[in-house]
Parts: sequence; C-alpha cells; structure tokens
Amino acid sequence: MSFSKKVEKTLETLLFASRWLLAPFFLALILCLVALLVQAEMHVYHVISTVFRASETSVVLDSLSLIDLTFTGALVVLVIFAGYENFVSRIDHLDEPDGGAEATKTQASWPTWMRTIDFNGLKLKLMSSIVAISAIQTLRVLLDMNNRTNQELAWTVGIHMTFVLSAVLLAWMDRISSHGEGH
Repeated sequence: MSFSKKVEKTLETLLFASRWLLAPFFLALILCLVALLVQAEMHVYHVISTVFRASETSVVLDSLSLIDLTFTGALVVLVIFAGYENFVSRIDHLDEPDGGAEATKTQASWPTWMRTIDFNGLKLKLMSSIVAISAIQTLRVLLDMNNRTNQELAWTVGIHMTFVLSAVLLAWMDRISSHGEGH
C-alpha cells in the first residue's frame, strides 16, 4: 500500500470515528431534558397551589406553559434519538440477537419513527415541533395582550410567522428534491 493510500485510509478512519464526538452533546441534551422535567414539576406545583385564587386566564396561561414545556421536551427527545441514530450509531433496540419473538415484542414497543426517520424526516419533524412551540408561545402572548405592548405583540406574531414560512418552505424544498430523485 502506498504512503498516500495509508494517509487517506488513516484520515478516513479518523473522520469516521469523529462522529462519536457528538455523543457528549446528546448526553448534555439528556441533562436538559431533566432540567425541563424539574421546571415542569415546579410549574405543576405552582398551578396546584394557586388554582383556587387564580383567574381563568391565569390557569389557561399556566396550562399553555406546561404544554410548551412538554413540546420542548418532546423536541429534545426527538433530537436525541434521531440525531444519535442518524449521525453516531444505530440504536440496537432488539433484545434477542436472532430477532426472535421477544425481539418482536421489544421492537413493537418502540415508536415507529425511531426505526424509520431519516435526516429529511428529522428536519421536518424538528421544524414542525418548533412551529408548535412557537404557536403555543404566541397564543400565550395573545391571551395576555392586556399586559403586552403592541411592539411585543407584533414581534411575537412576526417571529411565529417566520417559523411557519420556514417550515412550509422546508417541506416544499424536501418535496421538490424527493420528486427529483424519482420518488
């Protein structure tokens, strides 16, 4: 083997192994998920402790905050699993190496998207999750508009519409590119 081929092979091995540098990022996201859980628990405690003296609007806003935390947590889980599977390593979710009956039960308990999502699907799911989170935030601001300035309302709606437009354009570009590949 020539020197240049050895250098090329070493470089390719190093590049391929570098994907494992992403693993700590996914571990950090797990810690962020724990932080979101703590915030959600604190929020539920606040809602329960104030429910009898809070206004209906306040309870609705608190509920929307909890929905927002839930969507954000789901987004983090999506990024962790799909990102790890797409960029680092396949997750072996089968208990039985031969794929026996027990493996089928285990595989059936995993969400379908974890076995089928590709990078384009991940992008679309991420964008739709971001739009959903933005919609909840926009709704919270609009329900509390008496305490918001017109400028704040305009920025919130404008930012949300930017996310919506971005999601539509991303889906449109994905559709165009998939038709171009003969799908």
